[in-house]
Amino acid sequence: MNMNEVIANLATELLGGKRGDRSLIHPNDHVNLGQSTNDVFPTTIHLAAVETTEKELLPSLRSLHSDLIEKAYEFSDVVKAGRTHWQDAVPVTLGQEFSGYASMIWHGIARVEAAESSLKELAIGGTAVGTGLNTDSAFAAMVVKELSTLTGITYRPAENYFEALQGRDACVEFSGALRTLAVGLTKISNDLRILSSGPNTGLAEIELSALQPGSSIMPGKVNPVIPEAVRMAAARVIGNDLTITLSGQGGEMELNVMMPVIAYCLLESIELEANAAKVLADKCVTGINVNKERCLRYAEMSSALATAISPLVGHDRAAKVVQEANRTGKTIREVLVESNLVPKEKMEEALDLRKMTKGGRAL
Repeated sequence: MNMNEVIANLATELLGGKRGDRSLIHPNDHVNLGQSTNDVFPTTIHLAAVETTEKELLPSLRSLHSDLIEKAYEFSDVVKAGRTHWQDAVPVTLGQEFSGYASMIWHGIARVEAAESSLKELAIGGTAVGTGLNTDSAFAAMVVKELSTLTGITYRPAENYFEALQGRDACVEFSGALRTLAVGLTKISNDLRILSSGPNTGLAEIELSALQPGSSIMPGKVNPVIPEAVRMAAARVIGNDLTITLSGQGGEMELNVMMPVIAYCLLESIELEANAAKVLADKCVTGINVNKERCLRYAEMSSALATAISPLVGHDRAAKVVQEANRTGKTIREVLVESNLVPKEKMEEALDLRKMTKGGRAL
């Protein structure tokens, strides 16, 4: 309604009239002709969400995906210990881990694009309750066509105007895609913090760019501030999703009256994730360095290497090798050499770490 007043005043001034003179352009009789807050508001939410997604979120995500792919190739020959349940697991390469991160973002992009399709359906033309009362039958198609031309994004009229006014399921669906993306960003950020932990008492398999002094009391301490910031942004997005979900339930009868908070939370989530992805790519991922020697040392120390000899000696004997290694502090390789359980040639073939990262079976 306020927008109608502003447009009426501007149009009146363009026609040479005075602001507030309703005899030339009336906010309701002229500007609002054939429209209602009830169809304009949901249309505006969809337009704003789609435009922000296309101009900010998707470009940032594609950039992050590209940087993660580059790191996956760069680290493809870096063998390291895998970890499951925070325990030793069979070797992987750091490149394989980063390829997983890249795939998470790629799938996140696909989910966002799929959910975005529902937002491209516009409620304009439904007027007050979905019947289209007081509007021309050609109005909706004309407006949608003009909006598509102006934005360069293909929109379509709502298939059912009653649904388009009553519910905000498209917003709830899209928020769910953003929430899923936030979960993936959190997992990636957590891993980067863990992999870079240390430098002397953690894993320290990778090193993140030092962006700022991390402590006012501990000299030289540098914290993983970018992954930490991304985690906070993701937490907010997840919280916004709950708000949007609960607000989506506010579609009693012919109108959802909780559209303002849906719009606020949805647009904030899009902006947060767009900025988070951009900063994570530009200020963190591109500057990651790897400690190859430490990665390889951890891989050699992993008790899970016994997995590769299990096909040769059986599961129970392999478990005893692990127990002996853990008891003595020796590596699996050292225990096998001392025990002569496996011929040296077969042992070396089975414990080829790079070969293990490619999968398959020793027999």
